[in-house]
Amino acid sequence: MKLIKSTGTFSFFTIISRLLGYVRDVLIAVFLGTGSLADAFFVAFRIPNTFRRLFSEGTFNAAFVPSYSSLLSNKKKSQKFAENIFTLLTLGLFFLVLTIEIVMPLFIYLIAPGFEGDYQKMELAITLTRITFPFLIFISLASFFSAILNSHNKFAIASAAPIILNILLIGVLFLGNILNDQLVYYLSYAVTISGILQFIFLYFFVKKYFSFKVSLSFKINDKIKKFFRKLLPSIFSSGVTQINILVGTIIASFQASAVSYLYYADRIYQINLAIAGIAIGTVILPQLSKHVKSKKKEKIKLIQNKALELSLFLSIPASIALLIASEEIISSLFGYGSFDEESVKNSGKALFYFAIGLPAFSIIKVFSAFFFARHNTKIPFYISLLSVLLNILISIIFFQEVGFIIIPIATTISSWFNAILLFIFLKVKNLFSFNLIFIDRFIKILMSSILMGVFFYYVIYFFNDKLFYEASFKAIYLVGVVLFGLMFYLSISILIKAFKRSDINLNY
Repeated sequence: MKLIKSTGTFSFFTIISRLLGYVRDVLIAVFLGTGSLADAFFVAFRIPNTFRRLFSEGTFNAAFVPSYSSLLSNKKKSQKFAENIFTLLTLGLFFLVLTIEIVMPLFIYLIAPGFEGDYQKMELAITLTRITFPFLIFISLASFFSAILNSHNKFAIASAAPIILNILLIGVLFLGNILNDQLVYYLSYAVTISGILQFIFLYFFVKKYFSFKVSLSFKINDKIKKFFRKLLPSIFSSGVTQINILVGTIIASFQASAVSYLYYADRIYQINLAIAGIAIGTVILPQLSKHVKSKKKEKIKLIQNKALELSLFLSIPASIALLIASEEIISSLFGYGSFDEESVKNSGKALFYFAIGLPAFSIIKVFSAFFFARHNTKIPFYISLLSVLLNILISIIFFQEVGFIIIPIATTISSWFNAILLFIFLKVKNLFSFNLIFIDRFIKILMSSILMGVFFYYVIYFFNDKLFYEASFKAIYLVGVVLFGLMFYLSISILIKAFKRSDINLNY
């Protein structure tokens, strides 16, 4: 496996999806801004989208890939295992969605309790979430197909599927002036339809490896039991960042427009997280699982060090850039139409504090994969549980005094706590050790990132008048500034050998 090439393939389609997601969010900012309609839609969209991230962004892989990969040498056994999982997953998802649809008012009260005092906002959130919630069935089953493709080292198609969601939503948003207040309903229907289309799209490619059928005559053997014992802990532990954000949404619902501020800030750093954490964690898992099974210690050490190195190479400079220009970035990307100057400032503050945690968000994905490859989901689960409890505690204690900004602060603190504990347990259980190449590269990555930060600061300062809220063409100037910073970082990295072009073709 060529780690960087495979990650690059996964990342390419992920970036396309995230860029289309940005176009989608700009249009949402223009037509909805940060008012009541936006808050209600973001709650309705956040819930199924959080489940999508929990299932599709490496978390379902964590439980499924190691078990399924170990059976690939016997096609009949691997097919039967996958069929049983598919059947149980389909039945479980159907009854879960049916139950939530019936008790949706109670569910929304639990997810957005701050809406209770606003009857119209609460009713709208209930209606929209009822429309979007069936998305969960189809996107979870689509994630099952993605996990099968990933087990066969086929990453491109699985990473391309989310593009469908953004294309549909953008298509609806172009009708924003015609639809007016009805826009949020059409957006909600588009979410569910996109789930159905992603399911069909992925099945077209997965049928080469797996033909699904739902049969009630299935047998729950030890392999199936083991999978489901791993599934919930892996979803919770690998998706801890998303769970923390969902917790933040619940608490933020008590402050007007706060849900929207956090949503827009979240959209920015998620682009880097998708590449520096999710893509790497997803790509290394099948190969790492095979090496763990065959006890190839040197290969395991090499992959783990390279994965961590690549994650830091991508996340540290991104974190520095977001810290330097958080408000300018929000203003340039979303500061149009109904998204006013106050919204820019508040979303910029949230992005600043999320940026401090960006390397931790990425490291969690990579470190968790080290455990998952060994069929160990319990340790990441318990650490994630502590992390979420810490997040809730900090948010609740300081929310009244500090307001919504405590949510990104709490998320960042709890994420660094999570990453550090994962590292400690990896070392204690002798599951990870640094090699000399990593230590050398890490020092050089820090040097390159600091130099890039200084350069980026002065470039932002030079173009400051072009990035104001009222400025025209500010998005174009921002793209130029980011490209300048990226080119400078890559040039310095190659010059001081923080990154070598030969790494691209290196097999792991």
